[in-house]
Amino acid sequence: MRTANTHSSIDGGMRERVATCLCFLALALLPPALVHAQAVATANPRLASLGIEIWPEYDRPAALVILRGTLAEDAKLPAAVTLRLPGTSGGAAAVAYSTAADGNLLNLKHERATTGEFVTVKFETPTRFFHVEFYEPIPTASAARSYRYVWPGDLAAARIMLVVQEPATATDFAVEPNLDRTQTGQEGLRYRTGEFSAQEPGKPLAIAVRYTKTDARPTAEILKPATSASAAAALPASPAAAPAALPAADRGGWPGWAAALAAFVLLGLLGAAFVLWRWSRESRSVPPAQRVCAKCGAVQPSGNKFCGNCGTKVR
Repeated sequence: MRTANTHSSIDGGMRERVATCLCFLALALLPPALVHAQAVATANPRLASLGIEIWPEYDRPAALVILRGTLAEDAKLPAAVTLRLPGTSGGAAAVAYSTAADGNLLNLKHERATTGEFVTVKFETPTRFFHVEFYEPIPTASAARSYRYVWPGDLAAARIMLVVQEPATATDFAVEPNLDRTQTGQEGLRYRTGEFSAQEPGKPLAIAVRYTKTDARPTAEILKPATSASAAAALPASPAAAPAALPAADRGGWPGWAAALAAFVLLGLLGAAFVLWRWSRESRSVPPAQRVCAKCGAVQPSGNKFCGNCGTKVR
């Protein structure tokens, strides 16, 4: 019995050593990208919410991807954030923060590095709200277009809100996962929206977009003439539809007719002054009229009452 127990102890020790070796071997064989992903997810703070917006072919033949993050309320500020963007993006087009969820965006300094198939962006946000934008190319040689973005799960999020903009003139538009809500924006563009539950760190989320588009122009260029025409058509057709003008006192200046009258009077005064100046100048340049004797025609000096030549009285 003792021998059997001894053998059992030896076998158990061997199994533990083999299991430990296998664990180390598995860790050594893990892809470096996966190890880096786990490190990124562990170091990042948690998010109360994450907004992912995808605008295909908005202002160029590429997909504009917008990430809007809101840190958890208990996050320690300033907070260091590391995000992995697709390598084909070339990095972030914009990194910013704001003091409120819908506040003005302020540029944020960031570091950029290439790590395998990703471009890593590091920054430190002084507030709970950060904003990152980047572009990824979309092949446009064919009318059938498609784009796929994978959120790598760099931050845990209590909820994720997904918004996908439909390009102008696009047809047969489809999104996976299915977004059941559709909204129309101010420019007349349609947006597919959806909300997802809590996302654990390191768990990827793939979004695939497919549509048909024969117009090579991006949405912004297509909407430009349409926006101008709609703006002209939207002008008030009658004074009743136009906003009421502020009283002159409220504008802090003279009424328009008073300003025009003052300008007209000022121009008239300037014109009169110019005419008077020219008249006085010309009158000074003409010599005074000379008196001559009516009998002999001799010129008479000023003050003479009789001609100095013939003695005739000068009139």
